[in-house]
Amino acid sequence: MTRRVSVGLLLFLALSVSVSGIGVVYAKYLARESFVDLQALRAEENRLAVEWGRLRLEEATLTTHVRVEEVARRKLDMYLPRRGDVRVIWGGNDGRR
Repeated sequence: MTRRVSVGLLLFLALSVSVSGIGVVYAKYLARESFVDLQALRAEENRLAVEWGRLRLEEATLTTHVRVEEVARRKLDMYLPRRGDVRVIWGGNDGRR
């Protein structure tokens, strides 16, 4: 009877060690898979940061006063008014004419 218990216990321990080993291998696999995903996300983050910087630079270039004035003159036919085109209208009772 003792020999049967010993063999049963030995089989149980062997099975437990095998299952535990498979669990360790699977956990290591999941960790490596997660690390690959993390590296891909970091690469994407870097790519997006570079693109964001390029877009901010492009926006700064397109919104300079010189550029806005050039587009206003060329595309919209806008110009600075001449002195004779300006009319000043005084309103209210602040003592001015």
